[in-house]
Amino acid sequence: MPSFQLISLCESLSQSQELVTIKARTNVTENQMEALKREGEGFTCFSVTVKRVAFSASLLASGSGYVGPFNTHTPLVFRNVVSNIGNAYNPHTGFFIAPVRGAYHFEFYVGAHGHNSHPSSAVLIKNGQHIFIAYEHQNSHYGSSANGVTLLLEVGDVVFLRLWVNSRIFDNENHHSTFSGHLLFAM
Repeated sequence: MPSFQLISLCESLSQSQELVTIKARTNVTENQMEALKREGEGFTCFSVTVKRVAFSASLLASGSGYVGPFNTHTPLVFRNVVSNIGNAYNPHTGFFIAPVRGAYHFEFYVGAHGHNSHPSSAVLIKNGQHIFIAYEHQNSHYGSSANGVTLLLEVGDVVFLRLWVNSRIFDNENHHSTFSGHLLFAM
């Protein structure tokens, strides 16, 4: 066999090998793209649908003012919804209802203008159980308090904030009083 044919045959084999490698990489890339698409839309893993869940809302939909004081513990409804990915937060009831079992993180901020008789405080409630409180009491000037928690929630668990008895919360167009949460990971 002449040497130029041998070189040509070697080049063809090399190009064929290169083509196989490129096809393999393309398949991997296509699989990664499909995985990313599923991840963005929610995907199924071991018969558990994983969703994207996150919300943030401030207390008042518009204007400026206080909620409270009341002579009993009162559920708070955060009406100015900034984001509600997965629609797990209800701006009419103030309830967050877990759509999947998983670890969720919540944060809440309580705005306060000082008052001799009325502190500002909110309690995070899970299925009727007092979990954490944010509390601020000062006689004058503006103050705030905050708290956060990571909770393991089952599907259907309810989390909301409750205004502490005889306290009040301030909010205005600057959104001082907020409630936020998101799914860290499904379990």
